[in-house]
Amino acid sequence: MDTLTTHAPVGTGESVTETTHLLEPLPRVADPREVAPEDARALSKTFFERLRTLDEGTHERQYVRNTLIEMNLSLVQFAARRFRNRTDGTDIEDIIQVGTIGLIKAIDRFDPTLGNEFATLALPYITGEIKRHFRDTTWAVRVPRRLQELRIALARGKEELHAVLDRAPTVRELAEHLEITDEEVVEGMVAANGHSSQPLEQETDDSSAAAVRPLAEMLGSEDPAMELFEDFRTLAPLLSRLEGRERLILQMRFGQEMTQAQIGERLGISQMQISRILTRTLARLREGMLAD
Repeated sequence: MDTLTTHAPVGTGESVTETTHLLEPLPRVADPREVAPEDARALSKTFFERLRTLDEGTHERQYVRNTLIEMNLSLVQFAARRFRNRTDGTDIEDIIQVGTIGLIKAIDRFDPTLGNEFATLALPYITGEIKRHFRDTTWAVRVPRRLQELRIALARGKEELHAVLDRAPTVRELAEHLEITDEEVVEGMVAANGHSSQPLEQETDDSSAAAVRPLAEMLGSEDPAMELFEDFRTLAPLLSRLEGRERLILQMRFGQEMTQAQIGERLGISQMQISRILTRTLARLREGMLAD
């Protein structure tokens, strides 16, 4: 197909090379990140219209989508500014990377035929992705999202009641204020403890004459064999209920580490039968252990 290459100025002083097909023009941006916001808005409309006509997996669609991402990174930088002063040690570059995920989601969901500005959709996606990142990754202990949201509600409730009561509110007062049960308030308070932690390397200050030791040296550790011991105790009575052939096949397969083919040859049955017996037996043992 014949093409016509022209160069049009962009507001930043950079040039845009436009490859115009006879039917569908496709702008070529030399450096999308250097395009001024005003020019990016105008060019984005053309790119979004083009994006709708391209098939997934094509090189042309990849170029259009990547250019849209790079031209609109200024929206991510704008949204990330409000989070730059967080005290949890999060680097601004990490925030921008997370916000870029929200930008990509907005690009994939934007429909230019609705007549809305892209920034109107993109900024909530970007901000939401950044907030979700902080909510899900800044906890010292992983807790369900319901409890994370409950902790936030409790913190707001405490501030509101403290302003009215001029003192810290009780559990009952918080429960009535938030219209939840006392148990939910307590559960949220316990979950809030997972938002910060004490490093195991931190030294403990004992008032006695004993030497100061790291906290990790004073804590016990879980013996992985204990869980295995419990499994054996649960499994033993279930094994005793198996038929002789089933128990024999299990012993040959896992005790003597024989292959299914070797077991079948030893017992005079096919490998397929051995496989079915093993599958059925293991499923029965698994159900029994879960039931107990």
